Amino acid sequence: MEFVSLIPQFGNLIWTLAAFVMALLVIVGVHEYGHYIVGRWSGIHADVFSLGFGPVLFSRTDRRGTVWQIAAVPLGGYVKFRGDANAASAPDADAMAQLPADQRRTTMPGAPLWARAATVAAGPAFNFAFSIIVLTGLALATGTPSDPPRIAQIYGTPISGITLQPGDTLIEVDGVPFEKAPTLLDDEVPHALIPYTVERDGRVIQVQGPMLSTARIGFVQFNSAAEDAGLRVGDVIMAANGQPIWRFNELIQIVAASNGQPVALQIWRDGAVIDLDISPRRQDILKEDRSFETRWLLGVSSSSFFEPATEMPGPVEAFSSAVARTWDVAASSVSGLYHIAAQKISSCNMSGAITIAKTSGKMASSGLVDFIAFLAFLSTAIGLVNLFPIPVLDGGHLMFYAYEAVVGRGPSEKVVQVLMSVGLVIVLSIMVFALSNDLFC
Repeated sequence: MEFVSLIPQFGNLIWTLAAFVMALLVIVGVHEYGHYIVGRWSGIHADVFSLGFGPVLFSRTDRRGTVWQIAAVPLGGYVKFRGDANAASAPDADAMAQLPADQRRTTMPGAPLWARAATVAAGPAFNFAFSIIVLTGLALATGTPSDPPRIAQIYGTPISGITLQPGDTLIEVDGVPFEKAPTLLDDEVPHALIPYTVERDGRVIQVQGPMLSTARIGFVQFNSAAEDAGLRVGDVIMAANGQPIWRFNELIQIVAASNGQPVALQIWRDGAVIDLDISPRRQDILKEDRSFETRWLLGVSSSSFFEPATEMPGPVEAFSSAVARTWDVAASSVSGLYHIAAQKISSCNMSGAITIAKTSGKMASSGLVDFIAFLAFLSTAIGLVNLFPIPVLDGGHLMFYAYEAVVGRGPSEKVVQVLMSVGLVIVLSIMVFALSNDLFC
């Protein structure tokens, strides 16, 4: 292989790594800053605030005596509070014994239970808050689809005879009110064009347009059969196995009936017609009730044939939508982990650092808005994982504090050390397992 041929691949690798490191620095920084600032407010002194592990690349000490540093391995971070033996916040009995009595309140082990619990819980809480703030900001910046829906742009399509125009406000689709049309039209006989009732320049008129659930590709799933075959956003599927395709649901049915055999697709792309053979893959799909269903899939989703005009939502509406989306990501993640543990879906659904890195690069390549939205969803996932009741994670520390609140004293130092070691083994095992999925699934 010539060196020149490696340049694009090398460039993509650098871009992916840069996006991955940037995503981690932001998410980890938010998480650790939550620990730091709430600890400071609670009277607990932070000795070290670190982004990354290993050799220190840069550091400075602020006027409070906290060392702020960036380390060489950007796969996480930590805040080491006074009285901590290590980055996992295991208590340092020797250091505590040497401290004057009046300084023990400023340590993590010597602080009141409420202060320790608030400091630990602040990391995941800041991750969730970050997600909500970012998604709220995106909604306010990019807007939401107008109601009633108005066409901003009509995408390119191989279908001729479309008389819909940008600026049209959609009233009815084939005689059905627009808000009911997407569900009512699923069982109708598909056609190339169907009648639309629209408002144009103050007049209500009837025009022609494609099916709402068009076979235009709006999203290509990472590491899917479609991505490997070279399908792109904006491609329009004209036929599958020789059968004309007018709506996306027809493609779903043909792929589902393939049983993994190659599906011959005819693709329209920027005026050119391309023939592709794609072998579907079995995937576990999250349903509305957050259970899973295994299907044969290409790994694409559809988009409408038009881009809707947007309008600015109110702050309350934007915030409510952001909270709902954050909750949905967290609930779906918990459901997925439960189904993996119960062996109801494949363990390959658990991804590791390699997949996260590739996704970071892909989202960054898609544009700033997509990358920022990805940061919000990743922040939710990081906050959720840290709440798991595993020693060394925030959830494990909160579990110790809950025990202390009930019993009146915390576990012994020896017990804590043993549990922390066990927790570390569990976390490392999960990381290795997820990484193996990235490599072999």
